[in-house]
Amino acid sequence: MSFYKENEIEEWYSQYHQTIFKYIILMVKDSQQAEDLTQETFLRAYKHHHTFKRDSSPKTWLFKIAHNTTVDYIRKMKPIRLFHQVFNKELSASSEEIIILRENSRELYEALSNMKASYKQVIILRKIKGFSILETAHILEWSESKVKSTLFRAMQTLEEKMKREVNNDEKQVRG
Repeated sequence: MSFYKENEIEEWYSQYHQTIFKYIILMVKDSQQAEDLTQETFLRAYKHHHTFKRDSSPKTWLFKIAHNTTVDYIRKMKPIRLFHQVFNKELSASSEEIIILRENSRELYEALSNMKASYKQVIILRKIKGFSILETAHILEWSESKVKSTLFRAMQTLEEKMKREVNNDEKQVRG
C-alpha cells in the first residue's frame, strides 16, 4: 500500500505541481511562500491519502487541500498584513511573479488582487483554472448555487474594476 501511495503522490506531483503553485501564488502573491504552501499541499495529500474517496478527480482533491492550506496560511498572516498596511508597506507581487502568471494580463491580476477573497477564489478556480461548478463547490466547500451566485457577482465586480482602469488610463493619456 505504501509503495502504491508514494507512486501515486509522485505522479500527482509531476502532473499538478505547477498548476497548484500558480493557483497559490495568485492567492498569496509571494513565490517562495507559494512554493512552501505547494509542498505543504502534497505533504498533506500524502498524510491523508487514505481519506481520498475517489468521488472526485485527484486534481480536485489536491486543489481542495491547496485551498485549505492557503486559507490557513492567510488567516495566520492577517495580523501581519494589517501591520504592513498601516505603515504603508503594501504587499505586492514582484515583476518575476507577474511573469510567472502569464495566464492573465497584468491588469487582470491587479484587479483580482484587490477583490474580496471569495470573489478572487471563485474566479481563479472557475475562470482561470477551469474547474466545473461542482468541482469548485467541492474545493471551496460551498453549494453549487453559492458558486454560481458568487461567480456572477464576482464577474460583475471584476468587469466594473476593469472598466474603471481603462477609463483612468484614457484620462491619463488625454491629460
